[in-house]
Amino acid sequence: ADKWLQVTDLYKEVYQHLARYVPKIYCLGPNLNPQSEDLLAQLLLQAPLEWYLCGEDPSTGLAKLEQNNQPSQLCGHVFRVGEPTYSCRECAADPTCVLCMQCFLGSVHKEHRYRMTTSGGGGFCDCGDTEAWKKGPYCQKHEPNISDSCQEDPLAHLSTDMIARCYNVFAIVLKYAVDMLTWDKEDELPPGLEDRGDTYYCMLFNDEVHTYEQVIYTLQKAVNCTQKEAVSFATTVDRDGRKSVRFGDFAFCEQAKSVIVRNTSRQSKPLRVQVMHSSVVAHQCFALKALHWLGHVIGYSDALRRILCQVGLERGPEGENSSLVDTLMLCDSKMWKGARNVYHQLFMSSLLMDLKYKKLFAIQFAKNYERLQSDYVKDDHDREFSVTDLSVQMFTVPSLARMLITEENLMTTIIRTFVDHLRHRDLQGRFQFERYTAQQAFKFRRVQSLIGDLKYVLISRPTEWSDQLREKFLEGLDTFLELFKCMQGMDPVVRQVGQHIEMEPEWEAAFTLQMKLTHIISMMQEWCATDERVLIEAYKKCLTALTHCHSGFTDGEQPITLSMCGHSVDTIRYCVSQEKVSIHLPVSRLLAGLHVLLSKMEVAYRFPEQLPLSELSPPMLIEHPLRCLVLCAQVHAGMWRRNGFSLVNQIYYYHNVKCRVEMFDKDLIMLQAGASMMDPNHFLMIVLSRFELYHIFSSADCRKSYNRENTNKDVVQQNNTLIEEMLHLIMMVVGERFEAGVGQVEGCDEIKREIIHQLCIRPMAHSELVKALPENENKETGMERVIDSVASFKKPGVTGRGLYELRPECAKQFNLYFHHYSRADQSKAEEAQRKLKRQNGEDMALPPPMLPPFSPLFASLVNILQCDVLLGMLGAVLQWAVEPSGGHWSESMLQRVLHLIGMGLLEEQQQLKNSSEDHDVSFNFTLKISRPGEAPSNTASVLALLENLQNAPHLEVHKDMIRWILKMVASIKTMRELTASTYTVTASGSHGQEEMVCDKDKAERKRKAEMARLRREKIMAQMSEMQRHFINENKELFQQSLEELYASASTSTSLEHSPTSSDAALVCVGPRRSRPREKRQVVTCILCQEEQEIRADSKAMVLAAFVQRSTVMSKNRKRPPHDPEHYDPLFMHPDLSFGTHTGSCGHIMHSHCWQRYFEAVQAKEQRRQQRLRVHTSYDVGNGEFLCPLCECLSNTVIPLLPGAKGSNSCEQPGLGQWLKISGQQIKAMHSAHRKLQPVGEFLPTQIILIRARHHSYVQSPYSSTIKEMLTTFGTATYKVGLKVHPNEQDPRVPIMCWGSCAYTIQSIERLLVDEEKPLFGSLPCRQDDCLSSLARFGSACWTAASQPSVQGHYIRLVAALIPDPQVETSPCILDIDMLHLLVSVVLSYGSVHSQDSSGLSVDAVQLHFFHIITVAHMVQMLLTSEEVTMEQESGGAEREEEEDICALYNTLRTHLGSSLPEVASGWHLWRCVKTGILPYLRGAALFFHHLNGVPTPPELHALCPGQWEVLCGYLSLPSNLLQLYHKSLSLSCCAPVTCLFSSLDIFIPFGHVVYLAPTVCLCSPPRCPKSGGDKSRAPTLCLVCGSMLCSQSYCCQTELDGEDVGACTAHTFACGAGVGIFLRVRESQVLFLSGKTKGCFYAPPYLDDYGETDQGLRRGNPLHLCRQRYRKIQKLWRQHSVTEEIGHAQEANQTLVGIDWQHL
Repeated sequence: ADKWLQVTDLYKEVYQHLARYVPKIYCLGPNLNPQSEDLLAQLLLQAPLEWYLCGEDPSTGLAKLEQNNQPSQLCGHVFRVGEPTYSCRECAADPTCVLCMQCFLGSVHKEHRYRMTTSGGGGFCDCGDTEAWKKGPYCQKHEPNISDSCQEDPLAHLSTDMIARCYNVFAIVLKYAVDMLTWDKEDELPPGLEDRGDTYYCMLFNDEVHTYEQVIYTLQKAVNCTQKEAVSFATTVDRDGRKSVRFGDFAFCEQAKSVIVRNTSRQSKPLRVQVMHSSVVAHQCFALKALHWLGHVIGYSDALRRILCQVGLERGPEGENSSLVDTLMLCDSKMWKGARNVYHQLFMSSLLMDLKYKKLFAIQFAKNYERLQSDYVKDDHDREFSVTDLSVQMFTVPSLARMLITEENLMTTIIRTFVDHLRHRDLQGRFQFERYTAQQAFKFRRVQSLIGDLKYVLISRPTEWSDQLREKFLEGLDTFLELFKCMQGMDPVVRQVGQHIEMEPEWEAAFTLQMKLTHIISMMQEWCATDERVLIEAYKKCLTALTHCHSGFTDGEQPITLSMCGHSVDTIRYCVSQEKVSIHLPVSRLLAGLHVLLSKMEVAYRFPEQLPLSELSPPMLIEHPLRCLVLCAQVHAGMWRRNGFSLVNQIYYYHNVKCRVEMFDKDLIMLQAGASMMDPNHFLMIVLSRFELYHIFSSADCRKSYNRENTNKDVVQQNNTLIEEMLHLIMMVVGERFEAGVGQVEGCDEIKREIIHQLCIRPMAHSELVKALPENENKETGMERVIDSVASFKKPGVTGRGLYELRPECAKQFNLYFHHYSRADQSKAEEAQRKLKRQNGEDMALPPPMLPPFSPLFASLVNILQCDVLLGMLGAVLQWAVEPSGGHWSESMLQRVLHLIGMGLLEEQQQLKNSSEDHDVSFNFTLKISRPGEAPSNTASVLALLENLQNAPHLEVHKDMIRWILKMVASIKTMRELTASTYTVTASGSHGQEEMVCDKDKAERKRKAEMARLRREKIMAQMSEMQRHFINENKELFQQSLEELYASASTSTSLEHSPTSSDAALVCVGPRRSRPREKRQVVTCILCQEEQEIRADSKAMVLAAFVQRSTVMSKNRKRPPHDPEHYDPLFMHPDLSFGTHTGSCGHIMHSHCWQRYFEAVQAKEQRRQQRLRVHTSYDVGNGEFLCPLCECLSNTVIPLLPGAKGSNSCEQPGLGQWLKISGQQIKAMHSAHRKLQPVGEFLPTQIILIRARHHSYVQSPYSSTIKEMLTTFGTATYKVGLKVHPNEQDPRVPIMCWGSCAYTIQSIERLLVDEEKPLFGSLPCRQDDCLSSLARFGSACWTAASQPSVQGHYIRLVAALIPDPQVETSPCILDIDMLHLLVSVVLSYGSVHSQDSSGLSVDAVQLHFFHIITVAHMVQMLLTSEEVTMEQESGGAEREEEEDICALYNTLRTHLGSSLPEVASGWHLWRCVKTGILPYLRGAALFFHHLNGVPTPPELHALCPGQWEVLCGYLSLPSNLLQLYHKSLSLSCCAPVTCLFSSLDIFIPFGHVVYLAPTVCLCSPPRCPKSGGDKSRAPTLCLVCGSMLCSQSYCCQTELDGEDVGACTAHTFACGAGVGIFLRVRESQVLFLSGKTKGCFYAPPYLDDYGETDQGLRRGNPLHLCRQRYRKIQKLWRQHSVTEEIGHAQEANQTLVGIDWQHL
């Protein structure tokens, strides 16, 4: 570096240095080694540059710079993929203004309505940009200081030679990097860097055409690598854009290249591969490093940033586009992904962070706009990797956007570029999207990003206009109209007659274009609305364009004259059903929008002379929109069925909320505009003619039901529908006045009305409402401003979502013919509203609502209601209804006619109310409807017809409406008379009359209600009479059942209060246990409906059950799974790391019925064709089936067995004596077993078989079917619990069954504690039945196994409690879970007892074992108790216990030496023991209750104090447990304590479910554990243990049993025994997995303020944790019902079956 300071030609020196060292550091071998390379590059290449730059040691020099630097007020944090971004809905200038998490948390916006999204990567944080925020632009960190308000030049801090040095270094390094990255020769270097070697790389480049699979497959072939290596290559190529796949001499690399090209060129263009000289690759690697380094260095000081910007934008010798920045931009599409990312990042941290240079850069960008976009369209990388993606950073800044429009004519450039790319036109110059090839479709998708850019430019409206801006905007509008002319009339359709269309025409492209442009059109209109001159000019231009479009359409349409009701009009002959018609009319619609603005901005009244209103030809204006609406009507009428689905879809989108604002709504406005400038009679005749209904209404005798001869039913039906649609159209033209400018309303009235009509259908959730309302360009609907005035919010429960309900006072604004209702909506709303009226006891009519007045420009529209043509039509329909013949009319037609009459009356009433005295009201609807027809035909008046209809029997439904109309007519007449006679009298008379009619109505209604009541009473009387008869006839039946009831009640009471039980307390274990009632247990089979009693010798009855491995109770998820073949499950470790849980749905079947059912299921599964064998929700191969009744997932059945018979025995021996007897028994068994064992070693199974020969078997008490079922369930538990192949001979079968019984009891006990329910009485009967069956099965399962092996288990179990010299390995007392031990000992004792002749009762043995194990458990507690300082409660109630426990503890200490600490307080020890032993005692109570069938004490059915004493009593324990020890046991009985645990904590499952912060903070992007620094695309949180996983990506797949599975699936086997619950953080959804093939998604526990979940964060509202929903998920896990939940979900939703769950 010192040398460099002296030299003259620094450029040459640096290049020489680089030429010497770069190839020596980088790319020396096939595998790039980034760590050592970076280190060397830092020392040899970057260090000298930094020394030169600072002129001193860089560590001090750079620190100084940083100190002097004024930090920028812009945050400039660049988002990574998937990072959370926040935008404020109230303050952001547009939706692209976002904050990073740090800035957001420190800003004012977190109290506002904000939106959360995940970034696609590449944007940056807008904190500190004053143009981006309406208020609150700075967070606390970036708040500017008052002192540095005067912006000084940051370069002032640097010395001049420092500036010069920086300038030199930056110029050289940037030039070098740009040269290297845009270098396109593969085996030579730029001058000054030459170097010779002859090693080459074969470089593979990324593209977006080929899939991962294709690339992996090709690489395996080309460079003979393993699958794993190929996957890693492919991942790197996808991430960095290129990767060397081979290193060596030229020929070697060339050969790999040819293989790759050959293999990938079949379907599409081949993968891009280059053989590059190693030194070229080396320099390119360093060039990227150099750009990184530049970005790093300018971070130290704003001054350096400025210098770099200057260097980058400085023009070179070639003039235009020659700066380094331009070179990079224009070569963008030639570079690979990694290089693009690096230089885009550099641009963002330099050019875009400095306002002055941002402006210069924006100008360059706009100049090269067309070229950049063309490159992008041809390029195949996604938009986020293209330099064009930076447009959002510049075009959304309002000041920059305006400057670019005025100086670079940006608007015109964008639109022109767009039009140029869409080349396909027809003869008239319209776009043509038919026969669209894949290539064109791809290009079309690309071009749409241009529309995005245009949207950015227009998104903020100008407040003041300069002349230049006006000029350029109108020039842009011209280009825009050129685009529209190409769209006007595109994709025309012709009605198919005779045969169905052969090929569905392409329609989507045109609608995609329309949807993308919707917001642009709206924004153009908003821009026009801000300036009157612009609006007037735009209106003229648009009109010219429309006239131009029309001039091409007139050919071949001959003029005709229509006349009707004394009026005639000239028009052209045109039939929608025969000619071409198109749904795309953007020019007309834009004109309609501008026409409304003329009225809204009052330009039409202030400058009428500047507007060409007089030249307008209204028939021309309405022609095309009317055709479009007629097309819709004809499609509804079924006339276009043969045109297939494409037309149906077009009509659907035309009305759909996404498009209707700029399609359907504008067509309607255009009709209103046209009609307001025409004679209403003429307008209606043209409408009739276009609807092809003119011939029906124009004939003189149309009132006599029209031409009966064409009785073709289809035609009649079609005409009826067309008449209905036409009447509806007239209603809309007259009644839709809620657009500001058409009617005198505010903007929010329109939204209110939309919301009211949506809520009239049914109460809706917030998200449904948002979907039903049109969004503006800022994705806002404006709903929040008005929603509270029209609706009230109802919060959700544990399921469902919050709903908005309509406020009752808004219901009167309901309009049945609301123009945005679909037909389905309309009928739902009608039903809902009628129901509401019925409930409130109101009149059932649904009259039209009051309407706001029209704006002056549209005021003449009301005359349509009173014009002769309309009245003629109304009269005709009413006449048909009076004398219905031949079905030439329909009820809905009549309903529409009544609605129109209602509208006319309301209009008149309103005009009368609002009129001032002096001028008369010209609108006289009542007069018109009461006038009969002219002399020759003498038809009745409309009013007379209505009065006729009032009594027609076939119109019951419309009575209310007709009555309402007649009432209105009366009240208006009264009003007119009053106004006529005197102006001062108020309109009380009208009220009087209305009241009279009301009273009549009320009386009528009252009478009806009375009748209904009498009728009800009569029916009730008849029913009770019939019941009495029935009881009398079947007296004896009723008598019997009553007696039985009384008997059973008395027996139960006598049992509880009888002196036979030694004392009244219930005891469930031991010789004094209460005897259960001998009652027959009769059950019904769900398959054959037969009843059967459960007896040991009868046919077996079974319970459908599901056995699964479980870790729900686990306290140690780190324990490695055991080897199933050699694992001995006899003793369960207290950390319960794996257990086997059995659950049941509680449905009972005969064993033979079940076998038949299961065989049928298997057969059905085999019949299924191989290719259709999708994963169903159950896997027959694993023995799974669905319960035939409730479709619950099951995989085995438990046999139901009768309860144990209690033996009423006399006095039983005490503990000491029993120990002796027991010792003798065990000795006897040892010797018996020894006799059986022949010399030489045998396998256990052979031993068992030999034993069986020698042994006198005890006769099994069970029938053969029960025996078979015992084996079935035992084997299933063994198979699932150990994950082994079934083997009924294996001695571990009974152990697994006992273990499952104990584990199920433990998990149910835990569940009851968590839900704060009492121990007994609160379990659902399915769990109750399951526990009894399990306990009884356990006590009987030894009969199905070989007796000696069960006795062997028994001997080993007892040896863990009472040392036995003949048993070698007994586990340490701290490694045994005592409840498992208790259950196993008690259940295995049966096999010993069956041969026992000593007269011991089972009860006594159970009790002694229970006592010993209880003491052993207490010893466990004491050995592991930790010193905890608790406040001691005063009071010596438990003095005795405390002394006893100290004594026991001290005895333990003497035996163990000093390893136990000394404890001062006995109180503390007793507390520890008491809380610790409670779960064990509760479990034991559940076990003995279900085993022995003893009723439970009522105190345990509730959560009341004194539970401890009752529980001890029920288990026949003293409430001071230590008496057990003092009575009889000496410690020598307990097994030697060999090891100590530090603590046996009682662990709550689901324990460290990470309670995420109350709002979901999307943890800053979690790194993927495997692929280095890459961000995880789908971070997923295990809700069981809290680990973060990287789901759904190649990098984290692991191998499990020979197939590749994703991280989540692999994790379920380690953490949840194959079942898992995960939260997918970015999608905010919960994932349930079970095994490899099953899974489902579940609603997340996060709700927004509207009580809705947001799966996929689509709406982006802030989310909060909902505790109830979280508990619900927790409960599913604890109840082991995740698998069942998945089963139900997959049965209900077939799409879930197709998902590859194992890859998640």
